[in-house]
Amino acid sequence: MQSTTLFSSGARHCIRLAFLALLLIDLAACGEPSSSAAPPSAPLAPPSAPVATAPGRAALLEDERNTIDVFSATSDSVVFVTSSQWQRGVFDRSARQVSQGTGSGFVWDHDRHVVTNFHVVRGSNAFSVTFADGSTYPAKLIGVDPHKDLAVLELEPSVTPPTPLSHGSSRDLRVGQKVLAIGNPFGLDHTLTTGVISALGREMQSVAGTTIEDVIQTDASINPGNSGGPLLDSSGRLIGVNTSIISASGQSAGIGFAVPVDTVKRIVPQLIKAGRVRRVGIGVQILPDSQAANLGIEGVIVREPMLGGAAARAGIRAIEVDRRGKLYFDVIVGIDDIPIRSYDDLYRALDTREPGERVVLRLRRDGREHQVELVLQELE
Repeated sequence: MQSTTLFSSGARHCIRLAFLALLLIDLAACGEPSSSAAPPSAPLAPPSAPVATAPGRAALLEDERNTIDVFSATSDSVVFVTSSQWQRGVFDRSARQVSQGTGSGFVWDHDRHVVTNFHVVRGSNAFSVTFADGSTYPAKLIGVDPHKDLAVLELEPSVTPPTPLSHGSSRDLRVGQKVLAIGNPFGLDHTLTTGVISALGREMQSVAGTTIEDVIQTDASINPGNSGGPLLDSSGRLIGVNTSIISASGQSAGIGFAVPVDTVKRIVPQLIKAGRVRRVGIGVQILPDSQAANLGIEGVIVREPMLGGAAARAGIRAIEVDRRGKLYFDVIVGIDDIPIRSYDDLYRALDTREPGERVVLRLRRDGREHQVELVLQELE
């Protein structure tokens, strides 16, 4: 019996062709995206450099904002001081101005007074002050104190100076405290340097050869031309007057010194009022320290009391020599509870005293110590 089939051979051939066509369509769908499918994602672009934008105040650190604020508030009060001397020519006798030096200074008060260092104006008889806006005005010297390296200039009545600096105190300063110095190093006007207080209570030699006490040491760069400029705290208050550096090259080596503002506040009003500092003494002439050292003496040897002075009234003796050439003299070894070993000690012990003040003077005479009370007198 022959087997039967549902389709004829021709029909089966057509079915195979249709199946093959469907298979090809399915493969195409798997290998190629259809027009409705989402396109593949593009490869990631390399990161671009950040775009530089002007930093706003909010982008600055707090310490930077403080520095900027202090400089903005105080720099106009800092001035450039030029000192010169009028000289006459050798042949034509014409007067000409010869530059002596330059330095910095600052406005002290509303009465047109400018404070600077004594060594900035030393040996000069003509002075000018230049403000931040470039305007320059003549000034006159009204007082100096070589012992503290301070000087005061006065501007003409027609000049309206910037606001004076606020006066702080040097009594409560701390090592590590931030400080700012503004001045004109090398003639570069209104240069700001910052640092910290490196040490307190330093001593330094003044132009007059005496010791300035309680000097502030700082690592804020102080270069030639900074002399006389202000040292400020982080509130913009004056805490010192920049005066010198320690450097083999004459340029900043990270050790600068400033006269403390408490000393400045004591000295400057006297210079403004009288042109000099009121100093007190005991009314004696003394031998140099070198001669005392040659004699093996520690203390200040009295050469002679001034006639009618405090020492003479207290019975202090002048040097005497007997027939054998032996010397007899009084040696000052103390004032109150302060030991006196040299003239510098004596100067410092009297530096802050007032005329009329009573002190106990300790003397060594004939190998024994004596005490005498005397009233301090004002020195001319």
